[in-house]
Amino acid sequence: MSTWQDLVTASLIGTERSAVPPVALPGVPTPADAPADPAAILLDRAALLTVARRGGRPPEQAEPLPVAEPDPEPAVSRAAGHRLARLLSGEQPDLLTEWLTAAVTRRRRVPAHLLPALLDRARRVTPTDPELRRLAAKAGGSRARWLAGLNPDWKFVTAHTSAGDDAWRLGDAGQRRGYLTALRARDPGAARELIAADWDAAGPDERVMFVNVVAGGPSLADEPLLEAALDDRSAWVRKMAADVLAALPRSALAQRMAERAGRCLRLDRGIRGTRLLVSPPTECDAAMRRDGITPSPGAGRLPLADRTRLLLDVVARTPLQTWTDGFRMTPVEIVGMRCGDWAPVLFTGWSRAAMAQRHQEWMAALINWAIAGGLPGHPSGAETLRRLVRRVDPALGAPETIASRGAGPPPAIHDAITVLRFRHDMLKELDVDHSDG
Repeated sequence: MSTWQDLVTASLIGTERSAVPPVALPGVPTPADAPADPAAILLDRAALLTVARRGGRPPEQAEPLPVAEPDPEPAVSRAAGHRLARLLSGEQPDLLTEWLTAAVTRRRRVPAHLLPALLDRARRVTPTDPELRRLAAKAGGSRARWLAGLNPDWKFVTAHTSAGDDAWRLGDAGQRRGYLTALRARDPGAARELIAADWDAAGPDERVMFVNVVAGGPSLADEPLLEAALDDRSAWVRKMAADVLAALPRSALAQRMAERAGRCLRLDRGIRGTRLLVSPPTECDAAMRRDGITPSPGAGRLPLADRTRLLLDVVARTPLQTWTDGFRMTPVEIVGMRCGDWAPVLFTGWSRAAMAQRHQEWMAALINWAIAGGLPGHPSGAETLRRLVRRVDPALGAPETIASRGAGPPPAIHDAITVLRFRHDMLKELDVDHSDG
């Protein structure tokens, strides 16, 4: 049987200088070439070989495909399946991970006809950030594992469903992270010990991965490990460790931030009402740098722009209880106070703190304040709101809950309301009994 390269060579040399090589396929009689132009014969044989190559297997080696194991998990509702199809087609694609997480939590599986598109989407993410791959493998169930056995491009499914110490000792970066994440979920103490044992020998990328896994659900038991990471030789590891510690309001770092923040914001109760007076830090000392606040490259007294950035970093790492206890006000009251030109900075800082500390009351207060007309005109305001509406409790997207807004809201507000309602409907559909789908 001629190879494809034989035909290519003959076409390059020319049929006048080279005979057209024969094409013989097992089980297929060799056709008699009609007297014709040798170039036409070559094209006919190339077409025959192309069909054979695209067939995938010689007929005598064809075997029936293995049967997929039955999946005990029920499928999501029909409406939830339609929602997943919309996500995979490009509508609100950044909510796909949330959809899969919710499906896995509810022990629901992806409809079989959507698995190829889902696995292709998961295949395109970076292997060092395997969360989408892990969730796709989990939500895909036995049918996803069956498909992975048929398509090498989806072999990551098997990697993320296999268990055992080999994934940690011998696996690649994605498999090691998957193993550590699973161990962390069932035994945080064992995962912490594993991280501590491997920390010194790990490279900077792997130490970043360690902190990332801890960030998925930190507790005060992780504080000694993270405090030590504040002195790591990698600046990125230090920053990430500071961010995780700031998400723990009772951590020592969070309390240090609260002391700094208390010197920056104070109430002024005047005859014209209560307002916030803001005094940003004037310098970034060594203690602030250790706690993850990066100084400007210059020396001496900082210009206002750099002081503003320091204020933002401090507020974003300060426990939100600092303000409610210190001011004796609710989040709604605090967010609505007059603060002059500092509104964009405080909105962004409080929003980052609320997301890091997963404080739903503060997130709802900030979103409703923005939607009701308080969103700062600064470009960072729209981006901050975009992140908030993807982290808040989806119940805020219920029509009777979300703050009202007049006709023709600005694009950032319109997009925020759209995402809130999308998430509300998305999670509601996943709660529906599967019997209709």
